[in-house]
Amino acid sequence: MKHFLLIICLFVHVILIAQTTISGKITDKQGNPIEGANVYLDGTYDGTSSNAKGNFSFTTSETGKQTLVVSFISFETCIKTGDVSTFINMKIVLREDVTTLDAVTINAGTFEAGDNAKVTALKPLDVVTTASALGDFVGALQTLPGTSSVSEDGRLFVRGGEADETQIFVDGMRVFSPYTPTAPNIPTRGRFSPFLFKGITFSTGGYSAEYGQALSSVLLLNTNDESVKEKTDISLMTVGLGVGNTQVFGKSSLSVNASYINLAPYQKLFPDRNEWNKPVQSLSGEAVYRFKFDDESLLKLYGAYSYTDFDMIQDNINYENGFHFALQNRNLYFNGSYKRHLANNWTVSGGVSFANDHSKVGISESKINDDENSAHFKVVLKKRLSNRFKLNFGTEYFVTNFTEDYQNETNGNATYEFNNNILGGFAEVDIFFSKKLGSKVGVRGEYSELLNEFTVSPRASIAYKSGDNAQFSLAYGRFYQNPKNEYLKFNTEFKAENTSHFIANYQYVKDKQILRIEGYYKKYQDLVKYDTDFTEPNSNYSNLGEGFSKGIDVFWRDNKNIKNTDYWVSYSFLDTKRDYKNYTTKATPNFASKHNVSVVAKHWITDWKSQVGMSYTFASGRSYTNPNTSGFLNKKTKNYNSVSVNWAYLISQQKILYFSVNNVLGTQNVFGYDYKNTPNSTGVYERQAVTPSADRFFFVGFFWTISDNKKDNQLNNL
Repeated sequence: MKHFLLIICLFVHVILIAQTTISGKITDKQGNPIEGANVYLDGTYDGTSSNAKGNFSFTTSETGKQTLVVSFISFETCIKTGDVSTFINMKIVLREDVTTLDAVTINAGTFEAGDNAKVTALKPLDVVTTASALGDFVGALQTLPGTSSVSEDGRLFVRGGEADETQIFVDGMRVFSPYTPTAPNIPTRGRFSPFLFKGITFSTGGYSAEYGQALSSVLLLNTNDESVKEKTDISLMTVGLGVGNTQVFGKSSLSVNASYINLAPYQKLFPDRNEWNKPVQSLSGEAVYRFKFDDESLLKLYGAYSYTDFDMIQDNINYENGFHFALQNRNLYFNGSYKRHLANNWTVSGGVSFANDHSKVGISESKINDDENSAHFKVVLKKRLSNRFKLNFGTEYFVTNFTEDYQNETNGNATYEFNNNILGGFAEVDIFFSKKLGSKVGVRGEYSELLNEFTVSPRASIAYKSGDNAQFSLAYGRFYQNPKNEYLKFNTEFKAENTSHFIANYQYVKDKQILRIEGYYKKYQDLVKYDTDFTEPNSNYSNLGEGFSKGIDVFWRDNKNIKNTDYWVSYSFLDTKRDYKNYTTKATPNFASKHNVSVVAKHWITDWKSQVGMSYTFASGRSYTNPNTSGFLNKKTKNYNSVSVNWAYLISQQKILYFSVNNVLGTQNVFGYDYKNTPNSTGVYERQAVTPSADRFFFVGFFWTISDNKKDNQLNNL
């Protein structure tokens, strides 16, 4: 018995000797104790939680080198490695986790749209349910602040910039011809189907160093990563028909869409102010193939083809028999992108895009054949060094080959061509000092072979979270863009045009409500000038143009206070002047409105199984030159007003009837005036108002979805 007790005592003694006590205190950076933090030795069951004073203590029989892990929600995990005997009376300070949903976001000049965005101003669904948009993503973006209503054009005019100053990218790759071709004073549309995209980022200024060749804005479209449902969509519309199908094959999927548009029947019912020798016909198709190798890599291939053909005569005060305009356009676009997550928090991505655009244009006595072949190659590497420091760098190469054959019975024939190739590289870091303070700093360099010029573009932004729901942001950037094709085909002795952006932003987000207020100043330098009425081969060109643009944008969205109702209001104040092109003095361009207002509302009526919507657009008068009085761009048109409505009715779960009317009140809007080239007998230049082809546009469509679950429909696409 005595021997047994002795053995027990020795055993207990050995255990007590082998036990090591680990202790310490856990606080935040302000010294406040953290209660409930998990503390444990990695790979063991030994651990505990901190008490109300932040203290912890536990024993372990482990010896030698060990790893101590300390974790708590909303804080970064702390890891200490060393000899277990040194883990005593430790003082551990946890840092806030800057990746949480309530952390600061760097957003000056940027609107995010997508389910994964921390702050969403527009959702993909908004693109196709906004009454005035007619299913066009560009039309929906025109309801955001910072854009100007130029309804006879249809493209994006951002903060005093021309439409050519905004570049569009799909999955990070450049789209060289993003709009369908059209005639003068008839608005264009974007080429792409909205429902292919999971998210949209619209940067009205101060955007990332990853993107270049855009003086004013970039629009980033990201296609869906995967499709998990097989279905067929059929569309019957007053302007044509469409069909789409999605097939899933294990780790891959294929979506194909095709549409045919013919405006002849519509124009028989609702004739417009033009004489159509051949009404608009278009055929388009697109396909997206996705293959997910594993959870670490994804390949996406996108291809699109479109063909447009029309012939028309527009009433024009300077053409006795009207102004003849005919166009045939064929566009082929391919986009391939690949992304893979590597070891040690590295990610590699890249891709290639290619476009072939061919146009035959007939303008009065002239025939013009344009061919443009363009390509974009890109490789990007990203490294997450920690939650607080992320590195992004890469290189890219743009290739453009342009050829134009010009034929005219009076002026003769000519051929113009150029190659505009650009090598670019960028590096950028995201630094988060805390949950409340973050910044993005980058630089971009570009070399233009055509201009033989190297440019450097610094970019920087910083954001501070001032409260649980509010934050302030500042951004600065310098941006370069080569002159456009209509200049380069005649002359290549240019420098790149450039702007500097200064942006200050305030944003408040709480419970389905968003308020954004943003002020900006843009300075333009080295803009192209010429000394003739139009660009011609023997015009004198220079880079002596300059200008400025400044203003305030306000955006409010509320999806809370009115049951089943979602609405937003946008207001933009714009003050801009330029001396460029053939301007005789610095003046406000004729595409810029000082005040722009958009109001969009959508309401779901349960009893009617319907969604009804309304959009209102206001723009103050735009400048034009009246030759009967002295001065340049010396007059302004009347204000622009338009109210549009739409209605989507759910006939059954998979059948939808859709109806919309643009400018339902038939407001007589005026975009400007054309004046006679010569004065009449009294010395007065007679004029003709430039107005929309039709005061209203009606659209009716029937949309039917066929799927195995018998629940899917196209409501998201309307």
